[in-house]
Amino acid sequence: MSTGSPNPPATPHVKAMNCPGCGAALTLRSFTQAVTVVCESCHSILDAQDPQLKILQQFKKATDEDPPLIPLGTRGKIRGTPYEAVGFQRRTIHVDGIPYSWHEYVLFNPYKGFRYLTEYNGHWNDVSTLRALPTLNSFAGAVSVSYFGETYRHFQTAQASTTYVLGEFPWQVRVGETNDVTDYVSPPRVLSSEQSGKEVSWSMGEYVSCRDIWKTFALTGDPPVPIGVYENQPSPFSSDTKTIWTIFAAFAILVLMMIIGFASFARDEQIFHGDYVFDTNSRGEASFVTDPFELKGRTSTLELKTTTNLGNNWIYLNYALINQDTEKAYDFGREISYYYGYDSDGSWTEGSRNDSVAIPTVPPGTYYLRVEPESDFGHGMIHYEITAKRDVPQFGFFGIALLALVVPAALITWRSMNFEHLRWAESDHAPMATSDDGGDDD
Repeated sequence: MSTGSPNPPATPHVKAMNCPGCGAALTLRSFTQAVTVVCESCHSILDAQDPQLKILQQFKKATDEDPPLIPLGTRGKIRGTPYEAVGFQRRTIHVDGIPYSWHEYVLFNPYKGFRYLTEYNGHWNDVSTLRALPTLNSFAGAVSVSYFGETYRHFQTAQASTTYVLGEFPWQVRVGETNDVTDYVSPPRVLSSEQSGKEVSWSMGEYVSCRDIWKTFALTGDPPVPIGVYENQPSPFSSDTKTIWTIFAAFAILVLMMIIGFASFARDEQIFHGDYVFDTNSRGEASFVTDPFELKGRTSTLELKTTTNLGNNWIYLNYALINQDTEKAYDFGREISYYYGYDSDGSWTEGSRNDSVAIPTVPPGTYYLRVEPESDFGHGMIHYEITAKRDVPQFGFFGIALLALVVPAALITWRSMNFEHLRWAESDHAPMATSDDGGDDD
């Protein structure tokens, strides 16, 4: 797209003419700024700069299945400036033999000149011609351009042909003319270059919501629902991803400080230790109680650790931690097993000889343990040690807290990465083949 500098008349007015091909009435809305105008009746492309409206080209009318979504003559404000839709063209590229078409609307304001709207599969861009040229970059095979400090990555290069035109244009439009179109993206913006021969023009598009377009031009009904992910469509997850990882980092630091604090103030004091033997060959009563031990200080955790000499055997220990004064009991059981051997793959082991369990919020007082061991009969002696520690720091809760924070952060990050995957699947740099229909170059 190329435009000249706007030069509006002192008193703007609509110019009425007749088509030399069919005699139908024509209306020039962009005054002397129009270079070509298309007759809606016979589809002749006329030279708007010629007083006789010389016929430049005639083309066969396309079907009415793809009419302009913004009727010509419709007016609306863009960035506070009123514009009128004066021209419409359909452009098409072919990728692997498949045609992809998008629409371009020419908008005009007598004092601001021309700007453009593009639409593909329900995705819209507000487009204007650049006044300065971008800087081309190339590093490690990756091509990008820079414009006013912002870097745009190469998205796609294709040959676009004009397949349908209607209304007025500030250049000599032709059906069938082709241009090499290259897009560079930095969502929500896209820089596009169009080359025809030696002439290159640059434009910048900014993604616009379809509902904003409908509101701007007061169009009836609902806009077509956008299909897929478009090349410069802003990700709905990018800001959420940054926010949630910032929150995660803040809470992770808080959790780390809490862990350090709990570890620093925890007494981690051993208050009981005993060595015992369980004779699996005996049929007598195996249960017993330990000597009393005292838990001092505040209410806190009590960690009970059992160490055995098991080998291809198991033991089950019924424990009861009993307060000597109140008779309140904490009942729990622990099974310990350890097996080993050799097979065709070499040596193997299963289980562990040791076990550890934490009893939370045990108040201070004098306690003893009631222990009742069980195992298979006839496996000889099982030696085991019981060690109790007071006020042992437990970090499982903090791990759960971190997991609860990282899961939503990871989910949003995955959705953001998937959104970008769908975007670039439609580019010249697709990460892998995909069947998703996410959009093409405008």
